[in-house]
Amino acid sequence: MRIQLPAILLIGILAACSSGKKAFERGDYYESVMKSIGRLRQNPDHSKSKETLREAYPLAVSYLEQQANNELASNSNLKWKNVLNYYGQINSMYESIRQAPGALSVITNPKNYYNELGPIKEKAAEESYNAGIAALMKGTRNDARTAYFFFTDVNSYVPGYKDVLEYTTKAKDEATLKVILEQIPVPARYNLSGGFFQDKVEEFVHTNYPDKGFIKFYTPQEANSISLAKADQILKIAFDDFSVGNIKLSEKEETVTKDSVKVGETTVNGKKYPVYNTVKAKLTTYRKEVSSNGLLSMIVVDAKTGGVLSHKKFNGEYVWFSSWARYNGDERALTDQQLKLCNSKETSPPANQDLFLEFTRPIYNQLVPGIRGFYQAYQ
Repeated sequence: MRIQLPAILLIGILAACSSGKKAFERGDYYESVMKSIGRLRQNPDHSKSKETLREAYPLAVSYLEQQANNELASNSNLKWKNVLNYYGQINSMYESIRQAPGALSVITNPKNYYNELGPIKEKAAEESYNAGIAALMKGTRNDARTAYFFFTDVNSYVPGYKDVLEYTTKAKDEATLKVILEQIPVPARYNLSGGFFQDKVEEFVHTNYPDKGFIKFYTPQEANSISLAKADQILKIAFDDFSVGNIKLSEKEETVTKDSVKVGETTVNGKKYPVYNTVKAKLTTYRKEVSSNGLLSMIVVDAKTGGVLSHKKFNGEYVWFSSWARYNGDERALTDQQLKLCNSKETSPPANQDLFLEFTRPIYNQLVPGIRGFYQAYQ
């Protein structure tokens, strides 16, 4: 029995099998080595991967060593970091080969630079520390972010190097956009609470912009509790206008009929026959609608200048309804749905607080992408 694989699947399998060779052919020896090792983990006897590994490994080591030597001979401000990366790739190949018996049978004595890493990490830590200080002194948020990553590199090379932990905290603080989330309460005269809506907005910003990022939202209470020295922006969210519980009652009157309905029987020559006729009824349908709607503003203000950076409006609407009906005449003229309506009664609408919550749902669903869209540029 001959099994034919789908063309797309066959192409994928062939591409996977030859991926190491293709990387070799385009001169990416490191990738060629790693993909060959990956193939040999799955199949230790894969001959093409062994051949590719045998050719690619010495070229990859030679290339990475040459790149490291070029960095050492240069005046690059981050040459030790770059050397560390090149030696790190050589060590990655070393570890991968040792963990794959099929690869180790080809490269029996892989090279590593572990003994050299200690002094290099010290030098890399020093240069990254100096680069971080220089970036931080420029005084801009973007440069503070750059400094933060330099300092995290320093701590990964030499944990606790000098006062890097303090500088990391300082850089993170200066790189972070601090936003006061100011939500204007619903006016008390409406006897409604917007607390649930406001809680959802707070939950969104605190969940989606955690401390590990470079945007931090504070409620006014949170800012006061930590004596926040200064904010960068104020995000103001308030209902411009809303209306709850607008009632509209409509009534529709119509005559409904149904043909060929059995209305009785007649006897002819002693034999009974059904009698069919058209039946009708006067149907009155009632519909009670209670509509609620509102308009919300999202305004982003520069906390220093007071200038408006963004102003967007979002609207929402919710319509609750109840339907019922009455009829006079022959109920057989009614459809099942009409009869069901006739058996229904007018129901009371939800409380105004519930109606308020319902029309804020679509507003919230617009507000969230609005916040995301504006702050995407600051992440």
